[in-house]
Amino acid sequence: MKLDLKLYRGYVNDQELIVFGHLFKSWAPDKYRLDRKGIRHAFSIIHMFRIKPLPNVKIRLKFKNIDVTTKTQEDGYFRFSIPFTEELESGWHKYEVICELNEFGIIEKGELLKPYKSKFAIISDIDDTFLISHSNSFFKKLYVMLSKNVNKRKIFNDVVNHYRALSIAGQDSEEASNSFFYVSSSEWNLYEFIEEFARIHNLPKAVIKLKKIKTGIRDFLSSGRGSHNHKYDKIKDIIAFYPKLQYVLLGDDSQKDPYLYERICKTYPLSIGAIYIRQTRNSQKKEVQEVLKNIEDMGVATCYFKNSEKAIEHSREVEII
Repeated sequence: MKLDLKLYRGYVNDQELIVFGHLFKSWAPDKYRLDRKGIRHAFSIIHMFRIKPLPNVKIRLKFKNIDVTTKTQEDGYFRFSIPFTEELESGWHKYEVICELNEFGIIEKGELLKPYKSKFAIISDIDDTFLISHSNSFFKKLYVMLSKNVNKRKIFNDVVNHYRALSIAGQDSEEASNSFFYVSSSEWNLYEFIEEFARIHNLPKAVIKLKKIKTGIRDFLSSGRGSHNHKYDKIKDIIAFYPKLQYVLLGDDSQKDPYLYERICKTYPLSIGAIYIRQTRNSQKKEVQEVLKNIEDMGVATCYFKNSEKAIEHSREVEII
């Protein structure tokens, strides 16, 4: 039996370290290849959702002086939340996870983030915020996902310029950067795809947090759909983990981002510096305009934009960049 151990980017503050991932016993989500085209590409996408998680298996984490073991949950997911008070310089650091099952074993290395000192952190949605996904149309979204490999998928014009400017806003050193978090209703199955898309387009390196993993073809057909409340919980967890930072939230109007961000502003009235919502149709939605007006009444700058040039201009006007 082959073990597939998928590690995601973790993060740490001055008191706690968080690392998480999945364990599978079959073709896992990281088996994604850029050279696949046509039916072979569609087949590999579908296989991302035909996985067999391994529950209740021991997982060992090694990082600095930490050497601790936990077990996977029913869906193969594992998470380490470990007290951590050692001195650690800002930036990305390697950690190691080990799994042994019967006569099989596997060792993988992952990365975790210790944020640089900064004024801002950025939390961004993915689909139709920077990756063109056509979330408004189920069949078009499905067609694009199955027919176009990651290197053929499109990004919105000038979105990279905006994100790169946000990444260095207020930083004095060329090495330092503001922390990025990509939070989406896409499932963990698509982690490798999203990570590779961000790398190809030179988007800021980010901690990525996605929706509960899916394990079947029926689940694949509902990818990215359903409740988006998990995004609220994940954003809330990030802000609570780094409570001294001001956050810039970026999303779009194709799903529930404006309403989720409104809830976040009400929960953390001093933590949100600005909210950006991308317009995905020809005209702005009246209900989204009303939500953003309510957010502005709470003292948070907002921008409802079609093209990223407008978002960049707004960031300059409110002196974020």
